[in-house]
Amino acid sequence: MTLPAIPDRALTELGRSGGGPETLALLARDQDARRLLLLRAVLDAAQAADPAVCSAAERSRLRDDWALLAEADRAAPPGRRAPEAPGGGAPSFARARLLYPLTGPWALSCLRGLDPAERPPTEENARELRRALAHFSALAAVAAARSGIPFTVGLTGRDGVLNLPSLGTLHTATAGDVPVRVTCARGRVTLRRPDAADVTVFLERGFGAWSGALAWTPAHALPGLVPEADPLPLDDLDPYRTARGDPRHRALSAPTTLDDPERKRWLQAWSGTAAALRTGGAHREAEALALLRCLVPLEMPPDAEDDGGGGCSATRRDAFGALLCSTPPSPVAFAGTLVHELQHAKLAALSDLTTLHHAGPEARYFAPWRPDPRPFDGLLQGAYAHLGLADFFQRRALTADPAHREPAWAQHARYRAQVGAALPALVGAPHLTAPGRRFVDAMATAYEDMGDHPAPRGHTARAQAYLKAARTLWTRRQAPSVPRPNG
Repeated sequence: MTLPAIPDRALTELGRSGGGPETLALLARDQDARRLLLLRAVLDAAQAADPAVCSAAERSRLRDDWALLAEADRAAPPGRRAPEAPGGGAPSFARARLLYPLTGPWALSCLRGLDPAERPPTEENARELRRALAHFSALAAVAAARSGIPFTVGLTGRDGVLNLPSLGTLHTATAGDVPVRVTCARGRVTLRRPDAADVTVFLERGFGAWSGALAWTPAHALPGLVPEADPLPLDDLDPYRTARGDPRHRALSAPTTLDDPERKRWLQAWSGTAAALRTGGAHREAEALALLRCLVPLEMPPDAEDDGGGGCSATRRDAFGALLCSTPPSPVAFAGTLVHELQHAKLAALSDLTTLHHAGPEARYFAPWRPDPRPFDGLLQGAYAHLGLADFFQRRALTADPAHREPAWAQHARYRAQVGAALPALVGAPHLTAPGRRFVDAMATAYEDMGDHPAPRGHTARAQAYLKAARTLWTRRQAPSVPRPNG
């Protein structure tokens, strides 16, 4: 794959924790292109797989599903944009379904299952692969239904559940694998199971589908971040929304299925998030609109405080555009989470486009936000996320009403102190590439520019005291062989 050149302007914009419309669009286009190549790789791997791994019947079904997707792509009503897709284009419903963030983890699951070297052909692994390949049939059926194509296909509910991504989930009458005949005509989908009444599902405009049947759970979405934006999926149904087996997400709580009170709490926080983002700069709202494609609710961690503190959140490199998050306690907290995680998403996407450094994986750097030594890439990721938060809360402190000004200054002072502790190791690193040097230099410039509007002296003093304590504790915890803290 030939990587597009990264303009110096884009590296500078991103390094300063921002990103203009063209820069954000560049990141999104590249991630979309990678997703389509990944899907092509799944089809090629399946066709080349040993019949013991992927049977002739499964390969034939994949070809049929791809043909249905291609028909859906051609049949998209002219001038209509799939609401699930990000703004700035007119992809078909089929294309938007393939570019949905959680399609990425599904595709990687298929590739791992099709590679005997990575997953030996045990019965359990074979069952996981069958489940994954069958999910592609559901993706194709949804794309065709959204595009208005009449069809009849046979799907399979696994362990009593059939998920139709972006529509909802059918709960079958029995707990095992159940065949489901799916027929679509005139905007309605009929789900026929043996020994159970038919379920008729009516497609809603944009996202979700409703039915009066108790066996059906509809997919949900939050209103657009701003009035003119498309609804944002609040995806608590997709079977590939987990980060199972990813060591970077070991501390995350599990995905959860929301009940009505929890869904209302999400809506309450979300309804004020756009306004909270704007207090930290109009660019924060713009990058959320450009990059955020779905939210995945997580369980609240067991050590979370009653007021909602101590929640958890993450992004996934294999699911660009998805934000995994426990129930946000307030719009301001939700806005801060978005800033933090979108910083990670931007840096991950940029790192796919260009090599920023050649540092190894050795964990040796002091990061005041973590008790353990960090590898260089982890230090860069953390410093970049905290730089965005320092910028967000400084702007908020300068524009917020007096009641919110002091908490914003306190947050800014701590985040800026943390970035300041990490910057010497980043700026002085000998293994930065030319693009990496420009990016890190822009980070340093943004950090210095924040000094033009310093936090009140008391907040700065407390932040420095916190930093000193963190550095002392970190040093005591490390073995003598670990280098002294950077800076």
